[in-house]
Amino acid sequence: MNFNLNEFLRAVANALDTIEINIFGMPTNHSKRIAYISVKSACELRLTNEKIFDLASLAIMHDNGASMKILHDKLLGTTKEKINVMESRKGHCTIGEDNLRDFPFLTNPKNIIKYHHEKYDGSGFFGLSKDEIPLMAQIIALPDTLDLIFDLRNTNNKEIITAFVNEHRNTFFSPLISDVFVKIAERHEFWEALSDKNIDDSLKKVIPVFSHELNFNEIHTITKTFSRIIDAQSEFTQTHSSGLSEKLEKMAEFYKMDTIIALKLLIATDLHDLGKLVISNDILDKPGKLSKEEFEEIMKHPKLTRLCLQDINGFEEIAKWAGNHHEKLDGSGYPEGLMAKDLDFNSRLITCLDIYQALREERPYRKSMDHNQAMEILRNMVEGGQLDHMIVDDINSVFSNL
Repeated sequence: MNFNLNEFLRAVANALDTIEINIFGMPTNHSKRIAYISVKSACELRLTNEKIFDLASLAIMHDNGASMKILHDKLLGTTKEKINVMESRKGHCTIGEDNLRDFPFLTNPKNIIKYHHEKYDGSGFFGLSKDEIPLMAQIIALPDTLDLIFDLRNTNNKEIITAFVNEHRNTFFSPLISDVFVKIAERHEFWEALSDKNIDDSLKKVIPVFSHELNFNEIHTITKTFSRIIDAQSEFTQTHSSGLSEKLEKMAEFYKMDTIIALKLLIATDLHDLGKLVISNDILDKPGKLSKEEFEEIMKHPKLTRLCLQDINGFEEIAKWAGNHHEKLDGSGYPEGLMAKDLDFNSRLITCLDIYQALREERPYRKSMDHNQAMEILRNMVEGGQLDHMIVDDINSVFSNL
């Protein structure tokens, strides 16, 4: 299909920004502002449209490894409160670089994410200096540093920010990148573009539009990366999407599904919990019963997933299936309270498998269940009119001996 990379990046940008808010305390729309400033800088430097697009992609995804690094530290026994934030930043640079190895960049950029925290004088994480640091990494580093220190939405700080950049020429930033920023920062519209109200439209206007002719198998390669990022939000869901995808593959074989439909379903399972990235870990990891208000927050995530995905051309069915994964046949599900007549076979299949996969996993409030325990709950839900009896029977047939 003709896969519009801009649409996909816009779909994941909000979710990735939420990771930064939760982990590093960054202001809203951080990665979008970094992308906007990076693109404006690249235009001044007269980079090609292909390089500008790749730079925007990298800026949007520059902290994609953050949640995976935090999860890694948690599993080693380090609580979030004790994590050294700067060391986590170093770790996420390496993880983030590796995560994007299969992304369909146009110019094959290397080590941009890995070195986006390097400083021009060599005092960064990896000790690179001057031209040892890739140009794109230098471009991203400047606004990333500024937004961390000043919050670029506050236009009252523009003189202070410009003075800071000039002060750190040849230390944090190269003279070239510093001069470019000072030049674009003279324009009033530049600062207006960085507000939360304007940043989406501003970014959309400056990123060159590119599409790739990718098949659904190639798209699935990309979305698998994002499923790992989504699952890494909590230690209790670290294999949820991958486990769901594995089970979906087995069910697709069992039903002898068309290859394209099966791949679309796999992409939907990869991204079905994308909306959960906006849910606080205090809720996701709560060991006790959720309050009414907390459960209402949880109930928002399928709709947020659908909203993220529905504007991607060719993802219409994928967005529907991912957004329906908590709907029930009797209308008791969420977020829309759909009935059986509104739920196609693939929506029903993902719902049943998502419940089965979740029951087989440990949660903060219970231990993981074996197959028979999980099937008892699924059958009770069938009797209650919530789940498709045929699909539940088939899940039992496929997984009873695994």
